[in-house]
Amino acid sequence: MADLDDLDTPCLVVDRRRVAENAARLRGHLARLGAPLRLHVKTAKCAEVAALVLEGSKAPITVSTLKEAEQFFEAGYRDILYAVGFERHKLPRAQALAARGAKLTLLVDNVEAAQGIQGFPVLIEIDTDGHRAGVKPDDHAQLLAIAAALEKSGCTAAGVLTHAGGSYDSASVAEVTAIAELERAGAVRAAQALRKGGYAAPVVSVGSTPTATYAKNLEGVTEVRAGVFVFFDLVMAGIGVCRQEDIALSVLATVIGRRADKGWILVDTGWMALSRDRGTARQRVDQGYGVVCDIDGRPMDDLIVTETNQEHGIVARRGGGAAPELPVGTRLRILPNHACATGAQHERYHVVDGGRDIAAIWPRFSGW
Repeated sequence: MADLDDLDTPCLVVDRRRVAENAARLRGHLARLGAPLRLHVKTAKCAEVAALVLEGSKAPITVSTLKEAEQFFEAGYRDILYAVGFERHKLPRAQALAARGAKLTLLVDNVEAAQGIQGFPVLIEIDTDGHRAGVKPDDHAQLLAIAAALEKSGCTAAGVLTHAGGSYDSASVAEVTAIAELERAGAVRAAQALRKGGYAAPVVSVGSTPTATYAKNLEGVTEVRAGVFVFFDLVMAGIGVCRQEDIALSVLATVIGRRADKGWILVDTGWMALSRDRGTARQRVDQGYGVVCDIDGRPMDDLIVTETNQEHGIVARRGGGAAPELPVGTRLRILPNHACATGAQHERYHVVDGGRDIAAIWPRFSGW
């Protein structure tokens, strides 16, 4: 059986045991609060990961691209929420998927977009934290205007959706918990306004990995979307949503040289393998381009990837000082800042179960 020492580098490694543990923890939390998970598949873009997280169920899922919708439909998933604002040029692909039997729900946050869709259930995006897109929860005139435009186009105003993306910038668990309640309350108020206006609006969809993890009340919510929790990453660890030891994704790298005069170790893993994401730069602890671990996944001597070129990574001790003299050929594993961005650089996962042996290779797709 092959193990991590046999692989060409850089490559992506996923710990199946940690994925299963992360999934069981969130599923259990949401079950206690009475709201089902609608898994966001954008993080893994892999049917095998989804099957592990959902224990083989073809449960409702969330996607961020039509390619994800098409790929997961082929894998047997039928209830698919496309959770990015929709525009009419994508309508033929959406219609083709629906004609094959997909229950595809779309998303809009303005009248113009609503007028360009026909024949779909559509959610209205709500902005509860000023992070990105959406209608303010108490802007009833805009909510009702969008719902009216949808119904006039032959669509169903199926409810509301919000994403508390501001939770990613939180400084504490208490702050995440407060944002989770703002998210819930704002979405519920918006749905109630639609119902008072004569629209059934049965769906109240909320979610982000931080707020899903620390929500204390999901009254009025019909589903929770989350995706990063399957792998976790250093940004999530930095705001207390997980521990570093919960991170299931890493990039396998090889030492290719040293610069003792600079305190550097050179590895064959640059931004093409790790991504340019610097999400921890705004946090209390800046993790550079990733935390460096030994081949068994144990963090090493406060080492991080401090700089990257296309195919070179520079490993150094946080804050400076001499780096350990690792022999050329030493294998390292680098924990990523952002699991979605790092995953997007690779075509497959090399699956381990807490050790070095390769248990499986799972394909990963990309594109739109």
